[in-house]
Amino acid sequence: MPSRRMADAAHALTESAFADDRRNESRRPFRKARRARERVRLLGQTVDLVRPEEVLHHVDTWIVDGRKAVVANHNLNSLALLQKHPELQGFFDRADLVEVDSTPLIHFAKVLGLHGRAFHRCTYLDWREHFWSLANRNGWRVMYVGGAPEVVDKARLRLSQLHPGAKIQVRDGYFDATPGSVENAAVLEQVRAFSPDVLFVGMGMPRQELWILNNLDALPISVIFSVGAAFDYEAGAQAEAPRWMGRMGIEWLFRLVHDPRRLARRYLIEPWSLSGLVLKDVTEAVRCRFDGQAVSAPVDSETRSPRPVA
Repeated sequence: MPSRRMADAAHALTESAFADDRRNESRRPFRKARRARERVRLLGQTVDLVRPEEVLHHVDTWIVDGRKAVVANHNLNSLALLQKHPELQGFFDRADLVEVDSTPLIHFAKVLGLHGRAFHRCTYLDWREHFWSLANRNGWRVMYVGGAPEVVDKARLRLSQLHPGAKIQVRDGYFDATPGSVENAAVLEQVRAFSPDVLFVGMGMPRQELWILNNLDALPISVIFSVGAAFDYEAGAQAEAPRWMGRMGIEWLFRLVHDPRRLARRYLIEPWSLSGLVLKDVTEAVRCRFDGQAVSAPVDSETRSPRPVA
């Protein structure tokens, strides 16, 4: 009987590993090199029009090469926050890759004549399955800093069960993040001791971005993401919208219905603060079309990221 149980357990593990291996699935082709039209200016900010698959290709490359890299993301909320917290600009200036986490921004890019497409929308929920499949197969060390203690512990346990090949560590976000504080120094030491391949920081905007910026030089070599409430979703503490809503650009409506008190201002009022930037981009696009110029010349990256190629 024990041998039968062991055989059944081994079979179950084999099936689980096979199911987690996304290499067996058909997938669309994607570029593996940075390209000139990928990095553009949109509403006064530099963003990268990349697919989720391309993001993870770069992550894998950075890990193999042993490079420290930062992956940021822009949406309407981050653009509005930049007006209130100009110090945030330093974080985005140091990012190696800036995802567009907003379908309305992708549509706006297309209106301006840029090559934005629906599949250029990138956020944690768009590439999480692919990411954890890679982490599981490659034995990546993944650490998450942020969230409530009981939530991140639950997320770690769940993810460890689903992806046993990945080494996962968490640290809650309830600490004094002031640069130089005793608690902040302790968190940095925890991160260095674990030595992650990928570091997720989920403390909400703008705290997570400023924490990464203020501590970037003290953090170990890793690929660092600002991911918000990613582990809240993994723990089931926060409802996630169906991905079709994200592709259609109405994920914000799902979130608003589920948390109107917290999100009403963000989704219904904040976007109006961007009207001046919208008008400026539209005016420039019209001028360029009349002059026969490119709407947005490729932006030459000054970060440590690979220089885009044609």
